Amino acid sequence: MIPTSLGVGLSSLLLCSGTASALVWNTFDGPGSPACHNVSRVHDATSVEDMQSVVKSAIQSKSLVRAAGKGHMWYDTQCSDDSTIIVRTENVAGIYDFNLPEGAPHGSVLVDAGVTFFQLAEYLHDRGASVGYTLTNWNISFGGSVAMGAHRSSIREDSMVAAGVLAMDIIDGKGEIRRVERDESSDDWLAASTSLGLLGIIARIKLKIYPDSKVYAKQNTFDEKEVLEGDIYGLIAPYATANLWWWPYKRKFHQRYYDVVPANFTEQQGFQNTFSVTDLEAFAAKNLLNSGKYLPTSNMLMEEIFFGQWEKPNFREKTTNKAIDKWPVYGWNYDVLIGGLYPDQKAQWDYGLRAYTLELAFPVTMANAVLKRARGLFDEELKRGIIMTSTYRSGINIKFGRHYFDFLGQQTYNTSDGVDWSKGTIMFDFPSYRPSVGDEKRFNEPFYHKVANALIDEFPCRPHWTKNTREVFARSKKHLDPGVSATSTRYLARFKAVRKRFDPDGIYRNVIGEILDMY
Repeated sequence: MIPTSLGVGLSSLLLCSGTASALVWNTFDGPGSPACHNVSRVHDATSVEDMQSVVKSAIQSKSLVRAAGKGHMWYDTQCSDDSTIIVRTENVAGIYDFNLPEGAPHGSVLVDAGVTFFQLAEYLHDRGASVGYTLTNWNISFGGSVAMGAHRSSIREDSMVAAGVLAMDIIDGKGEIRRVERDESSDDWLAASTSLGLLGIIARIKLKIYPDSKVYAKQNTFDEKEVLEGDIYGLIAPYATANLWWWPYKRKFHQRYYDVVPANFTEQQGFQNTFSVTDLEAFAAKNLLNSGKYLPTSNMLMEEIFFGQWEKPNFREKTTNKAIDKWPVYGWNYDVLIGGLYPDQKAQWDYGLRAYTLELAFPVTMANAVLKRARGLFDEELKRGIIMTSTYRSGINIKFGRHYFDFLGQQTYNTSDGVDWSKGTIMFDFPSYRPSVGDEKRFNEPFYHKVANALIDEFPCRPHWTKNTREVFARSKKHLDPGVSATSTRYLARFKAVRKRFDPDGIYRNVIGEILDMY
């Protein structure tokens, strides 16, 4: 079930104070969470040709344009601060040209920009197929996920969404369609693979698909010291997909991992709860989390509660909607790896449970050092009652990425910084509750910024393109590959050259592109 409101519909547009004609375009968190500050209008596109028409009209009026899907943005970095037309892709959601011959190891399917992972998962499952591990959350559209470098957590398997893309059609800065085929020797492909939407609107995507499979999910609990002093790579690399959940107050880790089982191994059809809560859970959590703005003991209690919930499987049997209470859990690929909303529940953000977040990627070879440094920062503040809470109900998400080569992806390699990124990345994904009372700042707000600054300044890192503030992007820029030496691979410069060819007048400009000096 997909909710009718994800905080990005027309109801999420609010008039900006002081400018009668300007609108605010919000993130999935809804009003009060701007993704774009200065929107002249929103166009609900109905087809690829319709999107082209809007772009050509914007060129004539010298307007900026940005595409918007389901709104998996966290901060005000989606657009430029100059007046921008939003082209909403939600209704451009065709799925066609399915091709997976019986017995073939893989095939392909074509999807429009606005298709969500949930929509495609249902379509493919009905035809005995899946996208494998190049997937992400149910409420994200394919166009946006490819543009912004979305990813699953895996070292063993390709898990960036773009890794499953065979070709894409992009509406360029002249309103024309450009087909970009997968070709790692082509700068056009290496820029389009993670483009931040700066080349144009991704209109259609040809995806690689596989025969559907059943998988298991299993979880272990570790004392914090076992992980920080242990073989973190070895906890992740053997499995098709795996991650860690860190509970800093509890000093515990959960290791969640998944892999394939034969389709006839079990009749169980587990379905994972992703972001859904009951009315009672939402009411209780919101009140306790809001009190954590003032009382550190509330934050500690909240982590105890979340930890206890996460010890148990967050799965139901899909055929009966009954809770599954024992590990491992089995089910079909997407249902177990991602899942979605339970039919009798709503998404967290529909109850006003909102979050701040920070996500940075580091070389996986530095995993122990990064997490130990974070632990040290926590310990420095622990005497002041600081502990992090998460609207995910699942602690700090420590994710991982298999190396994947393009210009702007978090998982690229062969850079000129002298760092070995070829073994993959560790992502420090640090969500924390955004109070809905007072000034909406967290208990000891400066601490969160201290963590971000220390990790950025002390380690080579790359920001996630939808989950960081403008300040984090500006501070992280020094770690990207700008081409400042004779031996540099000049990834930013090469991307900029492609951008100029695709969008010579810069109509797809956004804040991140401006920070990266793309104009």
